[in-house]
Amino acid sequence: MKIGFIGLGNVGGKLAGSLIRNGYDVTVRDLDKSVAQAFIDKGAGWADSPKAMAEHCDMIITCLPSPAACAAVMEAEDGILGGLSAGKIWAEMSTTDETEVKRLGALVESKGASAVDCPVSGGCHRAATGNISIFAGCDRDVFERICPVLTTLGRRVLHTGVLGSASILKVATNYLATANLLTVCEALATMKKAGMDLNTAYEAFRISSGTSFVHETEGQIILNGSRDINFTMDLVLKDISLFQDIADRSGITLEISPLMISIFEDGIARYGSRELSPNIIRRLEDDNDVSVLASGFPADIVDDEPEEPGYEVVPKR
Repeated sequence: MKIGFIGLGNVGGKLAGSLIRNGYDVTVRDLDKSVAQAFIDKGAGWADSPKAMAEHCDMIITCLPSPAACAAVMEAEDGILGGLSAGKIWAEMSTTDETEVKRLGALVESKGASAVDCPVSGGCHRAATGNISIFAGCDRDVFERICPVLTTLGRRVLHTGVLGSASILKVATNYLATANLLTVCEALATMKKAGMDLNTAYEAFRISSGTSFVHETEGQIILNGSRDINFTMDLVLKDISLFQDIADRSGITLEISPLMISIFEDGIARYGSRELSPNIIRRLEDDNDVSVLASGFPADIVDDEPEEPGYEVVPKR
């Protein structure tokens, strides 16, 4: 299978790297060709346009920063839709809006091609090692066609149902991760203000019922001070706002979600939209004259698990 990959950013670049590393025939594209050069040097081809990529490849993957960016790549005069034909597959791996991926999916299907929303979850460090988790929303026969690709890109792959279902679940997982981040920030800041040793506090949370994936990863780089997980406040706000949109369309009134949105809106107003997302703790540090730092923690999150073959996760019934 010939695979095209558009969007070589923090996550997309690592996913494309996994495909190349595992011997796939990959063609890449990014707005900045210099970003793509490292992939070309490792054996990837280059597409002069999204349309040309779609004409050449069997499966075209997009991993872009926003629904608007994806729509532009799909619908431009030289976009992906212009190069699709029967039997081809478009896979959207970004965190996007369910209604938008369905709209674009209908245009893809009008060409005789198939559409999949297959966002990833688990952080850039796991995308780099092929150990990230992947959700896939599509017809079952399409899922079975692309499963070997998805289990190369990730370790745990879940078929979530129809097109759009994966995007709904992905937005919900990002909402949960953000809630974890905010409570970790408050817990660490409170422990520091209460005079607790933060190294000890980190371990207490880690080995207790209070632990979480976010605490064990982002908690470390918060304490280090780098606060760098290759994710920014504007992207968090986009994701949690998409979750609120789902709630609004579903007619459910939420309490915590609007508060989280207001916290990140305030963080962006104070520190800028491109501020690193874990630095939302700066609000607590600045407002309470406290520095939440400790020695011995890494500046970057690294996946220390070896790359392993992926597999399908089957829900319990």
